[in-house]
Amino acid sequence: MSSNRPSPSRNQVRTTALTIALAAAGVVGMAAPRTQAAPARANTTQADTTQAAAHHNDPSTCRGEGVDPTARIRYQSDVVIKAPLSTVFALQTDVERWPTWQPPVLAMKRLDPGPLRKGSRFRWTTPAPATPTTPATTLNITSTVHQLKRDSCIRWSGPAIGEGLRIDEGVHVWTFTKVRGGVQVHTEETWTGDQVEADIPTATEALGQGLEAWLSNLKTTAETANRHDRQPL
Repeated sequence: MSSNRPSPSRNQVRTTALTIALAAAGVVGMAAPRTQAAPARANTTQADTTQAAAHHNDPSTCRGEGVDPTARIRYQSDVVIKAPLSTVFALQTDVERWPTWQPPVLAMKRLDPGPLRKGSRFRWTTPAPATPTTPATTLNITSTVHQLKRDSCIRWSGPAIGEGLRIDEGVHVWTFTKVRGGVQVHTEETWTGDQVEADIPTATEALGQGLEAWLSNLKTTAETANRHDRQPL
């Protein structure tokens, strides 16, 4: 079937695939300011953004633990999602289903049975096109959950490794808070590693765009599910 949608530019493809991939890994420059303005999200209203900013937790922590305080590459952002807290949290923590709503996630495998919890590990892959300092490759990402509180927060970390590209460590924290009309989702992530730190501004921008795309996809998926659940039989 043909499509009338415009083809993404090479830069868009590179940024989206690489940054969402590394963002989910929870792995890696001069730090981005904590008051840094986030790129606009197409399905997020100004009211959503304002309400999220008014309620976000600073600093981001889960059970008292946050991102890497020494990392030079970092980004944080917020969004308000008009859906039940249980729906939003379930989507984010059902990692095996990430490929169904995050296109850059090519494959996903839990490395232990049962519900996601402290100590859980999962491995997944995503393409990473070439950049000025790294080759095109497929990243193999292994993430370990360090803190999790049901319907409240999750924190994980881990490396991302591909041929010619390695991200040593990344730490990713998500918090979920009930607010008027929905759920405020706050996310913050840090990256460390020689290759990504070779170009800190580019890496920071890439991380930010990846997290904004993730929030947008989470918002769209949760709100669509909520509308479907509320339809009369």
